[in-house]
Amino acid sequence: MATKPSFKNIDFPALQEKILSQFRDLDPKDPSRWPAVPRYSLCATVTALVVTALWFLWLSAFATQLETEQGKEVKLRQEYTAKLSKAVNLDALKKQREQVLQYVTQLEKQLPSKAEMDALLSDINQAGLGRSLQFDLFRPGQVVVRDYYAELPITVRVTGRYHDMGTFASDIANLSRIVTLNNLVIVPTKEGTLTMDATAKTFRYLDLEEIAAQRKAAPKGAKK
Repeated sequence: MATKPSFKNIDFPALQEKILSQFRDLDPKDPSRWPAVPRYSLCATVTALVVTALWFLWLSAFATQLETEQGKEVKLRQEYTAKLSKAVNLDALKKQREQVLQYVTQLEKQLPSKAEMDALLSDINQAGLGRSLQFDLFRPGQVVVRDYYAELPITVRVTGRYHDMGTFASDIANLSRIVTLNNLVIVPTKEGTLTMDATAKTFRYLDLEEIAAQRKAAPKGAKK
């Protein structure tokens, strides 16, 4: 009957010396000729290093992906907060939109149409005559077409008293249509009167034909 080996019968010092002797005088240039223990130890070490490197590379890739997803989460939370704020304030935003539309409509009413320009020029002339001013010059200039409106400059020269000129300027500001006085130059003349040179600018909205012409001309201007 066979007997089981006992650890007490193992000569550990001799075994240790035998193992250590295999690590002596190893040729680093030719590991294939190493004894079994060093050769297997080298294989195990290289395998452990490779597995460790691959593990860290795998974790690094997941870490980068995690940071990307976390960035997306922050962005989505911000978008959600912004949309939630808009949803909560939807009624207030609708009221503001209505107010803006009403304001725009009111401003559009202050811009005369092309057919109403003659009446507006007459109103400007009557405003000066009503303040006892003498028009030495009243000359409409070339119409300047903008993106959404047209601008008409009018060269004006009036003679009269200082107080009447101030009242005339106030009357111009209070017209139902938008009229501005620009490049004002006032000089004294004889008999205590003054002469004022100015450029009155009035504005009108474009009609459908002018808007269509503007849209056709826009690409040409862009190409330039």
